[in-house]
Amino acid sequence: MTGFGSRGKLLGSVLAIAVVAACGNSTSEKVRRGQIPMETFTAEQIYERAEYELTRNKPEEAGFFFSEIERLYPYSDWTKRGLIMQAFSYHKAEEYDQARAAAQRFIDFYPADDDAAYAQYLLALTYYDQIDEVGRDQKLTFEALQELRKVIETYPESEYANAAKLKFDLAFDHLASKEMEVGRYYLRRGHFAAAISRFRVVVEDFQTTTQTPEALHRLVEAYLSLGLSAEAQTAGAILGYNYQSTDWYDDSYGLLTANGLFPKEEGSSWLSQIYRQTVKGDWL
Repeated sequence: MTGFGSRGKLLGSVLAIAVVAACGNSTSEKVRRGQIPMETFTAEQIYERAEYELTRNKPEEAGFFFSEIERLYPYSDWTKRGLIMQAFSYHKAEEYDQARAAAQRFIDFYPADDDAAYAQYLLALTYYDQIDEVGRDQKLTFEALQELRKVIETYPESEYANAAKLKFDLAFDHLASKEMEVGRYYLRRGHFAAAISRFRVVVEDFQTTTQTPEALHRLVEAYLSLGLSAEAQTAGAILGYNYQSTDWYDDSYGLLTANGLFPKEEGSSWLSQIYRQTVKGDWL
């Protein structure tokens, strides 16, 4: 009797799963139209249906089913698992607002859970993955930086901390790229003061990014164009001290020497202060 009972339970489970997965592509649509009441399925069955949609590369449908667990069975043991998978599915489907909301709910409801770090990382990715063009508004980049910082600071021992640090650096570099794009625009049109203000932002606020060597070179160009030789020489000196092996330094050196100048600290400008701090080994 015991063996038959076990086989009977197994058969019943298999049949239940088959019912949930029945009709393939049409099931979720029938549920959405009310032709199949979602309430007839258990939380586990809905979860398995959602996983089935993921295997079919239908993450948006999976997100819908995972969200139904939260709606119908808010106190079930499956709800927590379904919520993190809901965030994952909607992120995979590029439904970023829904993914972000699900991830935030997980963090709010289960802050001490082992998956809280992953939820925070997913939340950060909903912003980060939309950073695609330097020319676009950078609000998403700022949001990504804020959420990535939370991963790094709140979950420093998690497996997502290193990935968050890498993406943080890339997003930070992206902001510097935006400043460089605008600065180059002004420089090409002869608006040297406006260009200098943008390159200064990179040198002062984004000095750890890959954009700094070019920013210093563009400052040499802009200051030479304005006839401000002391500032141009100082920018060249900073460039030579920190990035002597780069092509940007070679180009700046050529520009300066062609004008009878040489990279060295001169005057008392903001660049002179940076130069002195750099030489002392204390950048800014």
